[in-house]
This record gives sequence, structure tokens and C-alpha cells, in this order.
Amino acid sequence: MRVIYCFILIIPAFIISLTSIAQTDSATKVNNGKEVLLDTLKPKKDNATIALAKKDSVIEKKHDPHKATLRSAIIPGWGQAYNREYWKIPIVYGALAVPASLFIYNNKWYQKTKEAYEILVTKDSANFSTIDPKLQGLAPEDLQYYRNSFRKNRDYSVLFFLLVWGLNVADATVFAHLKDFDVSNDLSMHIQPDYNLNTKSPSLLVALSIKNKQVKTLPSAF
Repeated sequence: MRVIYCFILIIPAFIISLTSIAQTDSATKVNNGKEVLLDTLKPKKDNATIALAKKDSVIEKKHDPHKATLRSAIIPGWGQAYNREYWKIPIVYGALAVPASLFIYNNKWYQKTKEAYEILVTKDSANFSTIDPKLQGLAPEDLQYYRNSFRKNRDYSVLFFLLVWGLNVADATVFAHLKDFDVSNDLSMHIQPDYNLNTKSPSLLVALSIKNKQVKTLPSAF
């Protein structure tokens, strides 16, 4: 009898569990069907629309003249590289090499004439052999004159070096500002005849229209 009673109690529990599993499966099928239906109802974008959206979302980066100025001030030619004017970099370093080589040459001979002049003035016979052969036999007055000349030329070479460096910075700054101007073939220029009422003589009127480059912006739909 006990076995029968246990079997009677187990059967309703088993039926209830099967019912709950069936309800869960049916709910899952319904939800999946809804999700599939919603996916089919969503508008699909073709490849052309996606490519156009990506293209419109790209904003043209504005050229910053301050970066060109700062980079040229730190390293000569760096600003020209930022402006993508790479052909100017050899010119910049060639112009800087001239005063640099003049400084080295004049400073070398300034040191030699200075040393030779001090040896002759102090009559330091022990160091006569250290005088450069090209300077031996010169009077102290001549050595003093050459010493002052080499020192002056050395100082001028330093100033010339700084001047070229400044021109390098100015060039990078000016052409960085010009990057924002439209220099394409779309510039409007026309010449038309005109009549001057004051002088009562015919003349030519030249009109030139210069505009800034248009910068791409994000569309309002995105």
C-alpha cells in the first residue's frame, strides 16, 4: 500500500514539471519569433550608405600655424616638414651651414692669434714653438689687428646664424597660415572694361576673389 501511495504522490509532481517545461519552451519560441520579426522589420543600410556616412563623418584637421612656429623654433626645418614642404629643409640647413662654418673658422684663428699675441707681449720664449707657422714673424701689432678682426667676424657669424634661424621660423609660420587659403583653379578672376567718369577715359577693371578653404563638418543627422 505504501508503494501505491508514493506512486500516486509522484505522478502529479511529474505532470506539473512537464507542464512548466512546455510553457518555458513555448515562451522561448514566441520571443525568438518576435526578435526575428523585429530584425526583419529594421531598415537595412546598403554599403553605399555606410560608406557615405563614414566619409561625411571625417572632419578635415585644421592646419595649426602655432605648431609650425614652435617646431621651427626648436629644430630648423621641422616646421617646413609639418607644412609638407620638404624641399625647403635642405635649403634651411644649407643656409645655416654657412654661418656655422664661418664661426668655426674665425674662432679657430682668433684663438691662434690671441695665443700668439700673448706670447710675444709677455716674451714667453718657452712657448714660441707653439705659435702657428703662418703667424710666426708677425709683429705684435699685426697679431692684435688679426685677433680683433677674427673676433669681430666670429661675432657676426653668430648673428647671421640667428638671423637665418629666425627666417626659418618666419617662413614656416607664414606658409602655415597660407595653408588655409584656397589656391586651386577655382579662384574667380575676371577683367572687364570700365569707364572713369572723373577722367572721362576708358579703363580696365580687374576683380579677384579669394576664399578660404571649406572645412568638412559632421552632418546634422549623425
